[in-house]
Amino acid sequence: MSVHRIDALLVHSPDAVWVPLIGQGLCAGFPSPADDFLEGALELPRWLVPNPPATFLWRISGSSMEGAGIYDRDLACVDRSLKAGHGSIVVAAIDGQMSCKRLLIDGNVARLAFCNPDLPAFAVDDLGEGVIWGVVRFSIRWHVARGQLS
Repeated sequence: MSVHRIDALLVHSPDAVWVPLIGQGLCAGFPSPADDFLEGALELPRWLVPNPPATFLWRISGSSMEGAGIYDRDLACVDRSLKAGHGSIVVAAIDGQMSCKRLLIDGNVARLAFCNPDLPAFAVDDLGEGVIWGVVRFSIRWHVARGQLS
């Protein structure tokens, strides 16, 4: 699909898909308790979401991923079908808690890193059991204060 006009992306387009939105904030700092609460769904153009059954939107909570351009209250589009590699921004389940981090692979050692120079990378083994849950494909950010939207 090529987009020549923004109104080509109107809601309920046949070229759109509904993506579940997880309302619980995805920790972009140190892990915090999370649940699997779904807030609803957002309609996105299909070309942004090539694999809808494996895709979720998750609200970011925290500022430790700002170096990757992901800010507090952004929506992260997480694709569970993508394979994570060195440098991928991932959602990881660490000791059962979900968190957004950058994956660093050095030989046989996988580390999860904040995108904040003041916070060190840590090996997954340091935190017990860690599983890569999905890869952040892109993020959505408001550039206008919500109170200014009408």
